[in-house]
Amino acid sequence: MAEEKQKIIIIGGGIAGLTSAFYLQKAIQEENLPIELKLIEASHRLGGKMQTVIRDGFTIERGPDSFLARKLSISRLAKEVGMEDQLVHNSTGKSYVLVNEKLHSMPGGSIMGIPTEVGPFLTTDLFSIPGKLRAAADFILPKSESGKDQSLGEFFRRRLGDEVVENLIEPLLSGIYAGDIDQLSLMSTFPQFYEVEQKYRSLIIGMKKSTPSQPKTPVSKEKAKGAFLTFKTGLQSFAEAIEAKIDPKTILKGHRVDKITKHGNKYDVYLNNGETLVADSIIAATPHKITQSMFADYHFFDPFKTVPSTSVATVALAFPEEAVKNDINGTGFVVSRNNDYSITACTWTHKKWAHSAPKGKVLLRCYVGRAGEETIVDLSDDRIIKIVLDDLKKIMDITTNPDFSIISRWKNSMPQYTVGHKQRVTDIIKHMNAELPGVFLAGASYGGVGLPDCIDQGEAAVQNVLDYLKKENF
Repeated sequence: MAEEKQKIIIIGGGIAGLTSAFYLQKAIQEENLPIELKLIEASHRLGGKMQTVIRDGFTIERGPDSFLARKLSISRLAKEVGMEDQLVHNSTGKSYVLVNEKLHSMPGGSIMGIPTEVGPFLTTDLFSIPGKLRAAADFILPKSESGKDQSLGEFFRRRLGDEVVENLIEPLLSGIYAGDIDQLSLMSTFPQFYEVEQKYRSLIIGMKKSTPSQPKTPVSKEKAKGAFLTFKTGLQSFAEAIEAKIDPKTILKGHRVDKITKHGNKYDVYLNNGETLVADSIIAATPHKITQSMFADYHFFDPFKTVPSTSVATVALAFPEEAVKNDINGTGFVVSRNNDYSITACTWTHKKWAHSAPKGKVLLRCYVGRAGEETIVDLSDDRIIKIVLDDLKKIMDITTNPDFSIISRWKNSMPQYTVGHKQRVTDIIKHMNAELPGVFLAGASYGGVGLPDCIDQGEAAVQNVLDYLKKENF
């Protein structure tokens, strides 16, 4: 008699769900496990925010455009699915911050806005003399209370003062999460800064001592590689490559999970078409509010109701080279809130990624929307393009309208890790382990918003599922 198969359902086909499906299928095949897998996605495509437009020789990312090369899980997965040869590093170049209507070069030796070299910090005109003196208080201030979560803004204002925070740190860090640094949790976003402060007391000294020194002269004639990677064929092609490795019979697109309830030691999964599936274990790779709605009968998920998500949009503009008269030597800039600008950042994509635009063309990618400034995302395409062009023309002499533009709106797509986020997620997982054993979370709402972070969570969820099934059945 054939062994009864355990049924695993993965809900959500973004990068966390795709990763879970790929690695679970791999384990099933390699270990000959009696497991039946099903991946359910509400939309008609997989890949989540990894969406790429190929047009007129341009490669334009609608969502994320790259990932940190030092986070190896995504490069490892790329090798698994045959995409390793499509990986490319970004071109290095100057980056700027827009403060008081002027582009300022990022001070040399700064790491996420934290100075590690005194010279560039003293000579930059990003800060006033009083602002620089206030930042120097970091050398003598005591470290934070041990183990206490706090907002990024509270932490950095205390150590370096308002001016350094508002003119440099806030534009850099808030851009990653599209959030308000006075609400974002230090422990859930950048715990490494807390750890450095706890070890060295001074953040500046600690960052300098804990950062590998760069060689004064190049070790070879080869140009230094950038810190980021992407795929020449676009991030969507990566999602498609993962999907191509998954048995299509296990993928169910265009079906939404409305409700999940526990029935004995199994789970009933109710779909929007009236069908009910049964699962022995579940990976919920869905945004937190969707997760809460699926498990609405279990009130320990209720804290997810109040976790905010911000709306953002990316605006890609394609020009002929001659349309941009005063080109700037660099790859992009971020915008301080101390400016009358609607854009929050701009990447000169054609300079950062050589494959992204044909020769003789310019590709600019601007960002609008962040916590407290989200209404712009709801404006018409024409209105958004006019606002973005008006902002750019204050900095660059752009003489014509773009050849074409692509606006990508991401409504309520950026989960905000507010103070206490880590403890909230920990408490919910503790309840899940007790009341919903075999159900696991993965995705940007929980343990990191970057693509590698979501891949890490997908891999961890697969291991959790396998451990759970072995414990239940052997």
